[in-house]
Amino acid sequence: MNTRKVLYQFGYRRSPDQDCPSPVRHPVIVVGAGPIGLCTAIDLAQRGVPVVLLDDADRIGEGSRGICYSKRTLEILDRLGVAAPCLQKGVTWKIGKVFQRNDLLYAFDLLPEDGHKMPAFINLQQYYLEHALVKRAAELSNLDLRWRNKVIGLRRRNDGVTLTVETPEGAYDLDADWVVAADGARSAIRDMLGLAFRGEVFEDRFLIADVKMKGAFPPERWFWFDPPFHEGHSALLHKQPDDVWRIDLQLGPEADAKAEQSPERVIPRLRQMLGHEDFSLEWVSVYTFQCRRLERFVHGRVIFVGDAAHQVSPFGARGANSGIQDAENLAWKLALVMKGDAPGSLIDTYDLERSAAADENIGHSTRSTDFIAPRSAQELRFRDSVLALARHAPFAQRMVNSGRLSTPSTYETPLSTPDRDQWSSGLRPGAPLPDAPMLQRNGQPIWLLEALGGEETILHVQNGGTVPQGSRVLVIGEDLRDEHGFFMQRFDAKPGSTYLVRPDQHLAARWRSADPAAIEKASRRLKGFDGEHA
Repeated sequence: MNTRKVLYQFGYRRSPDQDCPSPVRHPVIVVGAGPIGLCTAIDLAQRGVPVVLLDDADRIGEGSRGICYSKRTLEILDRLGVAAPCLQKGVTWKIGKVFQRNDLLYAFDLLPEDGHKMPAFINLQQYYLEHALVKRAAELSNLDLRWRNKVIGLRRRNDGVTLTVETPEGAYDLDADWVVAADGARSAIRDMLGLAFRGEVFEDRFLIADVKMKGAFPPERWFWFDPPFHEGHSALLHKQPDDVWRIDLQLGPEADAKAEQSPERVIPRLRQMLGHEDFSLEWVSVYTFQCRRLERFVHGRVIFVGDAAHQVSPFGARGANSGIQDAENLAWKLALVMKGDAPGSLIDTYDLERSAAADENIGHSTRSTDFIAPRSAQELRFRDSVLALARHAPFAQRMVNSGRLSTPSTYETPLSTPDRDQWSSGLRPGAPLPDAPMLQRNGQPIWLLEALGGEETILHVQNGGTVPQGSRVLVIGEDLRDEHGFFMQRFDAKPGSTYLVRPDQHLAARWRSADPAAIEKASRRLKGFDGEHA
């Protein structure tokens, strides 16, 4: 059983490109209007790059699919103009609880401190996120979203790509300087290039169900090892909007995927878990998963993002969050290259940084899977010993792996300038900046990440001396005031401290006292100019 609810449907419209005798050339064509493709297209359009976005469907809303969106993802969505409706609709949470049988082993708080605009996580059905992104895309005059435009052919050239696109009115060709493949786990673009994933395929099967009910469960992440209602396996419960609850039940590798989706199997399992039958099924599926990726994400003028580039298990909400961070990493680099403000080699650093991030996510995801679903007697003994210790020992609680939740990567790459001064803070070059509440010159409140936006920025802490020069400089103490001290604490800041921030709000460099030559060199370095990577 895999019920399908179509919430939003969009009409096909004929493009003027279809009436041209020769292929029309576009700067960027993004293939796939899921969350990752939409974020990539919106980010590029906001940076002044015209984008055509193609999708072979004409609707969104087929099951909730991804639901967990992390703080860093929400910060990116805020810059793209869609965080507000997501926060308004979504279920905010930060507390997780881990159980063995009926016993609570421990609880954790993912954001115990104040001074952040975004919560640790929200739960939101993927179709609501996609709808917010589609509405935002419609507001951008340089973003052309074409439904029922299916890419059926691809030909690479030295200076771009030619796509053959099938529509209800026949096929036509398009030329592109760059193509971004965001067409998901079954990527047609990947197949057209003959590319294969490398990695691991897991055999364990899991039942995923969205259940509509009135429940007294709090908005927390509850995970069970060997619960009495599903002995010998694991279970997960999440709250979503509209009185919908996400339930994951481990089934084992021998489970019959088709049979397990039938109401005759699903309803008794859920009745046993919930203790009542006052619920209805919104969506049911059985899945297996892979932890795999392409060897390279950049193939000439074709760039892969999201599930088209890498796949992970769902434990830890690393799929969509990682993909949206792919989109952010790529968009500013591609925009700079296309405007002539950076060399083409800057795109190679997308592959470098996001391949490393994919490896990090795959590593976390694989370890989570091995702990949740041990594949050997030795792994099972280790897991059970850790769970037994976790009842009493905090150190063992840190070893329990019910799905390490998504965190953004720190990029160890040539775009960052290594520290030369003494710093005690963990915020090192390559890391995403933490947010902080600030006051503007006029006394109006603003969040630090809002003030930064998507531009390269120098942050300088006022010290009465010369203010560094750059295309955009914000002086802490003048342009922005740190009324509550969060900035000074989180940035290990002192008078005169200076920070160079990348357009994706990751730290490029920092100095206790910066000279103009050092800032200029770091600025060129973050743009990927040759000869400054050493």
